[in-house]
Amino acid sequence: MKVKKLWFDGEKIFILTDDGRELWQSLLWYPRLLNASPEQRQNYEIDHSGIRWEDVDEDMSLDSFLYDDPEPVGVARIFRKHPELNVSAIARRLGMKQSLLAAYISGNKKPSKEREKEIINVVKQIGQELIEA
Repeated sequence: MKVKKLWFDGEKIFILTDDGRELWQSLLWYPRLLNASPEQRQNYEIDHSGIRWEDVDEDMSLDSFLYDDPEPVGVARIFRKHPELNVSAIARRLGMKQSLLAAYISGNKKPSKEREKEIINVVKQIGQELIEA
């Protein structure tokens, strides 16, 4: 796959390939790029396997545009949108290993619907406690 064009729109990055496909993925997977300035985002190099942003030390494989999950959902989205959440503390509160919660957040593992609801409820409970403080 070769990239003919690359652009950003909100929290997404898009590419146009040489075979006419328009592909995208969420910048929530790439927080350094999400928080980069427009100038930093435009300073990239593309080779046969990926895109490199030297200014922000970020790499993105071209294959990642073909993944089934271009955008974080559920638990992954909550933690990506709110990096201030302490993963270790929330895992302890849930009685869960931090590494398992981290795997849910990274998308390497997918929680069951029941487990996802449990995690989201704990995050909501923390939010409610903060409101009442």
